[in-house]
Amino acid sequence: HTVSDGHTVPLKDDTKINASKAPPPVGAYPHARREGGLLFLSGVGPRKAGTTDIPGVTFDSSRNVVAVDVKLQTRSVIENIEAILEESGSSLENIIDVQCFLTNMKRDFKDFNEVYGEMLGPYQATRTTVEVGALPTPINVEFKVIARA
Repeated sequence: HTVSDGHTVPLKDDTKINASKAPPPVGAYPHARREGGLLFLSGVGPRKAGTTDIPGVTFDSSRNVVAVDVKLQTRSVIENIEAILEESGSSLENIIDVQCFLTNMKRDFKDFNEVYGEMLGPYQATRTTVEVGALPTPINVEFKVIARA
């Protein structure tokens, strides 16, 4: 980590958070980092911890996606976020900002938005929702969250 005067300061390991009740990240990064009074979560998808299950994704015998349920995926994403926040000492009520990524806005926005409204609407975090060409695993929904620690 390079600071403004150009010298390098190592990041403290105690700012990294890996939650045991959330699925492991798919890359070399933690679930979240605590900086000051804030938690910055890495992208969170719908996979279930301890399994290879992806709620809302149905595969055929060759592991090709044959059906998608964005309501189930969105609910599972928010449950994973809740697990990360709770293990970090925070909660859904402390979410400040949410960036949402959908792979098919036209098909999925209505169902995604319905579940989002039920589960996160009361907390009134700011939100941006964008369509992306693909996500790193065969999922259709991913969230990036900033919350109060």
